[in-house]
Amino acid sequence: MINKIRGTTGYTEQAEQLFERYENIPFEEVHIGFLDLMPTSPGLVLDIGSGTGRDAAYFADKGHRVVAVEPTDELRIPAAQLHPSPAIEWINDQLPTLDHVATRGERFDLIMLTAVWMHLDDQERQRAMPILASLLQPGGVMIMSLRHGPSPPGRQMFDVSAKETIRLAEAAGLSVIKNTKSESTQSANRKKSVMWSKLAFRIDGKK
Repeated sequence: MINKIRGTTGYTEQAEQLFERYENIPFEEVHIGFLDLMPTSPGLVLDIGSGTGRDAAYFADKGHRVVAVEPTDELRIPAAQLHPSPAIEWINDQLPTLDHVATRGERFDLIMLTAVWMHLDDQERQRAMPILASLLQPGGVMIMSLRHGPSPPGRQMFDVSAKETIRLAEAAGLSVIKNTKSESTQSANRKKSVMWSKLAFRIDGKK
């Protein structure tokens, strides 16, 4: 059994509210500006911190095969029930090491980390980035979002900058291909001045 890391703190207790909130925000709204980087032909997608399964279901509906990684049982199990699809494989795994995913020997066309990276502390981020890079197919894309601002009650987040994230990615052999910053799509977060950095990376030489 995998022990939960600190990044999952609060999600067990708030799972029911998170389903209502996340499932009511369309995929296209969350990932606006990055849709052009999504694979257009059927491929293999790794959705890390898949939460309620909204993104995994979107990719499955587009014909992709999805490995959905979520360490919180209270999210992963009902997500699989809410989004039943033979194209989605639900896995209990976690950063920074992704032990179960790494042993599969698969390489992914797209890796998604939506509102995940800032849950890792400094040492965990340093460990995780080379592992993520090793899971990308040549020419594959990794897309991640970072939250800036006060953490929601009951959850642990770290102040992670886009600059630091790009530095770690470049050290792991990735090149940044898109870097944006915008306010939250949720009105309650906008009132708290929550901002999001959104980044996309490719393996060097595959821009």
